[in-house]
Amino acid sequence: MMRALAARIPLNTFAIAFGLAGLSEVWTLATDALALTPVVDDVLWSVTAVAWVWLIAAHAIRGARSGAGLVVQLRDRVQGPTAALVPIVGMLLATRIFLLAPGVGRAVFLAFLVGAALFAAWLISTWMADGLAEESIHGGYFLPTVAGGLIASTAAAELGMDALALGAFAVGAFFWVVMAAIILARLMRQPALPAPLIPTMAIFVAPPAVAGTAWFLLFPTVGPIEYGLAAITVMMLLVQLALVPRYRTLPFTLGFWSFTFPFAAVGGYGIQWLILLRPTGWQVLVIAITAGITVLIGTIAAKSIRVVLSARSFARVAARDLGGNRP
Repeated sequence: MMRALAARIPLNTFAIAFGLAGLSEVWTLATDALALTPVVDDVLWSVTAVAWVWLIAAHAIRGARSGAGLVVQLRDRVQGPTAALVPIVGMLLATRIFLLAPGVGRAVFLAFLVGAALFAAWLISTWMADGLAEESIHGGYFLPTVAGGLIASTAAAELGMDALALGAFAVGAFFWVVMAAIILARLMRQPALPAPLIPTMAIFVAPPAVAGTAWFLLFPTVGPIEYGLAAITVMMLLVQLALVPRYRTLPFTLGFWSFTFPFAAVGGYGIQWLILLRPTGWQVLVIAITAGITVLIGTIAAKSIRVVLSARSFARVAARDLGGNRP
């Protein structure tokens, strides 16, 4: 099994497209808030789409050449959950397509929503039937159920499908509670995560921010639920700040893309609060948040390009990074 896995590009590389989608969403919110010409966000969404398609093609070509079955990779306890990023990014891109062709955008969204739901159901069924070793669990286990549900809720709300958005929100919120308890138990009871998996702890900050974003789209007011989600986001952000000394000791790997979407989600959520409350100087804060997220993700992208160019192989770098991911 390990040889078959090594022959394919690791699935966690789809975090690259996920992070770019997060950056694109931040710029979209900032563009709307500041009444800017939608140039940068258009470019970023185009880059996200190209990266997503390229990653799918690279995985398919490498997989076909390797002769290793995709199912083996999907069943892997480290890589498997991150495959959910393919339909998740697809749902985010559908919201952009919707602006150009509403009918096509809705159809694309529904197709990826069904794909995300079927994959999450299959994955949960394998965990229930085959068991799941606690030490193999990491932050990426939020992706199939929690991220899939809450991002589907956000996308559905943007497409005007409010009933579906509420249903997806309920699914995401339910599994947020379940998976947070399971992942926290693993982190507290088992040995520390391998270094390349430590960045996945950043994913803890994403669920309350994405849930808050979805809820704002459904109910654009400020009330108890909004304050509650904001408070949880702040608490999770404080936890991440406390983890910065640990993060700073890590050697750079492509796994650092795990930092990108979670912090972009928090940035976007912060911009939504600023748009609603409009405190004095709120436009400056929007600019600061957008600049900060852009620098963070731009730095990770630049370092990734440098590492890949020095190794002259994206697949080799990704496989090398995965080598240290075994609990």
